[in-house]
Amino acid sequence: MRGKVLGMLMLLVASPFVAAKPYGVQVGGTTTSGDGGYGGGTTVPVLMFSPSEMTINVGDTITFSNIGGTTAMHNVVADDGSFRCANGCDGAGGNGAPASNQWHATVTFDKAGVIHYHCETHGGQGMTGTITVNAVAATTAISGGFSGNWFDPTAGKGGHGFQLEVLPNNGLLAIWFVFNPAGTAQNWIFAQGSYTAGSNTATIPAFLQQGGRFPPNFDSSTLTTPAWGSLTFTFTDCTHGTVNWISNAASAAAGYADVSFPIQRLTTVAGTSCQ
Repeated sequence: MRGKVLGMLMLLVASPFVAAKPYGVQVGGTTTSGDGGYGGGTTVPVLMFSPSEMTINVGDTITFSNIGGTTAMHNVVADDGSFRCANGCDGAGGNGAPASNQWHATVTFDKAGVIHYHCETHGGQGMTGTITVNAVAATTAISGGFSGNWFDPTAGKGGHGFQLEVLPNNGLLAIWFVFNPAGTAQNWIFAQGSYTAGSNTATIPAFLQQGGRFPPNFDSSTLTTPAWGSLTFTFTDCTHGTVNWISNAASAAAGYADVSFPIQRLTTVAGTSCQ
């Protein structure tokens, strides 16, 4: 059964589901001045984000795109330090230093609030922006109907996800089919705990099981289950939510960074319903 679930999750790259609403912001660009309408003017860089002000909801994504055409060096940096991006984002396998190529960087916003951002090179020249992230009120509480498989719908992030099972007495079991930080092996991270009845969120302790071998060489006595950290699931409705985690010191030292991302339902369990 779990092998079949893992097989389905590996097909998510081609999944037809869409992410929590995506948005785009153009970074820089060029314009022409001094041509008098007859051509032959001077190409000059545009030092602005377009649009420079946006309102989105928790779980939405914004792709910042440097549209190129000049040698101007741009990046996008949150004033509060929550992201620094250009050719990818710092802390997420990318390089947020200002760059002149046609780069693209996608940021997921999982907390409500107002975020101000700027270009490190041209912020003093007015190249700034503001993002207002609205909280999304929960329309339902966790129930048996949330059992099933969930995945990260962000573009390019399919291929890993969670098997969730809502248990009796307000219990939640989560199995995260994912990979180790080095990208050399699959990992199953197990989490189980309780949630408050009527709530749309649950924080449960997580463990990383390791030391096993493929049958017939499997030996349960060789297994270890060190504490890994905790997972927090927050659902906005029956098919959408977010997950964030806090890894403990040992996990963080092994490269498991604290990140969050949206999740979306992939499958349901026959005979259950979510309202």
